[in-house]
Order: sequence, then structure tokens, then C-alpha cells
Amino acid sequence: MTRLEGWLATNVTDAPVTVTSVNLITGGRSNLTYRVVIEGGGEPERVLVLRRPPLGHVLPTAHDMSREFRVLSALAGTRVPVARPLAICSDTEVIGAPFYLMDFVPGRVLRTRADASVLSPGQAAELSEELAGMLAAIHGVDVAATGLSGLGRGAGYLRRQLDRWQRQWQLSVTRDVPGYEPLVARLSDKLPEEGEITLVHGDFRLDNVLVTIAPQPRITAVVDWEMATLGDPLADLGLTLVYWTEAGEAGWVHPDVEPAAAPGLSTDATASPGFMTRAEFTARYASRTGRDVSQIGYYVAFGYFKLAVVLEGINARYLQNQTVGEGFDQEGKAVPLLIANAHRVLESLS
Repeated sequence: MTRLEGWLATNVTDAPVTVTSVNLITGGRSNLTYRVVIEGGGEPERVLVLRRPPLGHVLPTAHDMSREFRVLSALAGTRVPVARPLAICSDTEVIGAPFYLMDFVPGRVLRTRADASVLSPGQAAELSEELAGMLAAIHGVDVAATGLSGLGRGAGYLRRQLDRWQRQWQLSVTRDVPGYEPLVARLSDKLPEEGEITLVHGDFRLDNVLVTIAPQPRITAVVDWEMATLGDPLADLGLTLVYWTEAGEAGWVHPDVEPAAAPGLSTDATASPGFMTRAEFTARYASRTGRDVSQIGYYVAFGYFKLAVVLEGINARYLQNQTVGEGFDQEGKAVPLLIANAHRVLESLS
């Protein structure tokens, strides 16, 4: 803790500080996020947020703190609200890993139906509109003006993504999962033609925004930018729809998984009264952007594939005792179901 306090005094506060508490912000399944409270530095108690890579089994090109910090810095002051980045540290001697700090932003994370019970049906409908508008705003960012032109190659995005997630699977897989190889072949065969290139978040969903409720729902910050790049905006929409559960659905979580045991997997808040259906959300996004969403089924299947690879990687870290928090023993159970769901969506397109 002394090293962190010294680093803060030099890089954030310009005066001696004391770290009074550090608490893990639970729910995230990849990079680790901590609420850090400091005192001193010529000001009253201050709350910061620290982000660092997960423990162990960090895949190549993943969990790049400088990349995430760059995106936050570029988006500050745009129509996309983000936490204000403060400082980044590449010296692993300070806390044992690279990290960055940002301001704390007030807001709720709405992940489950219990979380969403604070919303009236009218507020849920408003929040659906907010989410569609926010995704459109992300895809409308002027990447040249914000200095993000070099964030990714853009062209050939889906092909590269398919190749990349196959490599990540090979580095992470812990068992034989039926249906994986045929899924990769089907996704390759049906790869859409190259379309528009925009900033993409890479993991946009309801529980990756912070929300205030009163007097009406508002998004105070979009978080978890670790997979942001330049690419096909419909890939973002497709993954959002993977997480979007409708009323009466159990979602993609394995029936053996207890929601209380795996809070990061229980993403059924949108099944609450008032939220749009997937079709309504897709139509609203299309009306805001003017984009053709007729092939969105492919992107949903691709989203299931990507999420399966991500969860298999998390499962690998759990098996190596390299996870922090609860529920990681449940992640691997969802992987076969995600692959099956991808096949089901592709079959509906035939």
C-alpha cells in the first residue's frame, strides 16, 4: 500500500495521501476493478477507481491498460459519457501489475431483474431508448477528431475477429466442447461483406453502463472499454442482443447455474416490465443510425461465439486458481449452451 500511496502522491494528488480503503467492485469477469478511497492531498476524502488486468492466464493482446486509458481519454467531452481518466502506471512494482486510475462516477449497475425492480415500466422503456441512443452515439464518434484513427485496422474486422477468437480458444480451452469446430466453419462460410467501420465498444450491454434513476433514467458512464477497437458496428449490436433477455426467457445461462452463485452471468434485467424486446431495440437502433440490420442474425451468432471463447478463458483462469471473487466456478457451464445457441441462430438464417 505504501508504494501505491507514493505513486498517487506523485502522479495524481501532488501531495502525500493515505489510502483508507480498497474494495473490489464485483460483477466484472475480466479486468479487475477496485474502489479506492484516499485522504490527504490537500482535499477531503476522495473516491477513485483502479483498473488492472486479471490474475494469471492473460492472453496475448488482451487486457491492455494503455489501450483502455487511451479510449477513455479520447472520449472525454464527447456525447459518450465516460469516467475521467487520471493517470496510468506501467510499473508492475507498484501493485504487481499495470493499472490506471479514473474518477468515480455515481450510478447503479442493473444486471438482474432484482436490480431492475427499482424501475417502473415507463422508466424501463426510457432506459431502453437511452441504451439504443448510446450505442448509436458510440458508433457515431468521429474517430479522426478524437485521435482514435489508429485504434484498430478497421478493414477486415470480422475476418480478423474470427481468427483472433479462434486463437484465444486454442490458448484457453480446457476440454472438448461439441459443436465448436462446426460453428467456426459455419461462421466462416456466412461471413458478411465488408461494411461501415466505426468505433466499437466490444462488450456493450446494460450492465456495462452506470445508471441514475431519478428524476428519470440517465446513463452517467459507459464502462469496460477493454475490447474497444475500430470495426463493424453491427458486431456491437449483435453482442448486445445476446445479453438482452426478454420477458419469460431464462436467457443463455445454463439451467444448473444458480443466479446467486454467479452474479456476473445473471443478465436478465431486460426481462423486467417495460424494456423493449430484442426486435424493438434493433429497430430503434436502425432508426437512429439508418443502418441496414437485415443480417443481424449472423452478428448475434458471432456474439454467442465470442462470449463462449471469453467464458472459456475465464474458466481456464478459475481452474488455475487465478480468479478474484465469487461465481467463477459457474462460467464453464455456459460455454456449451452459448455454442448451441449460435448454431440455432445460424440455422434460422438458412
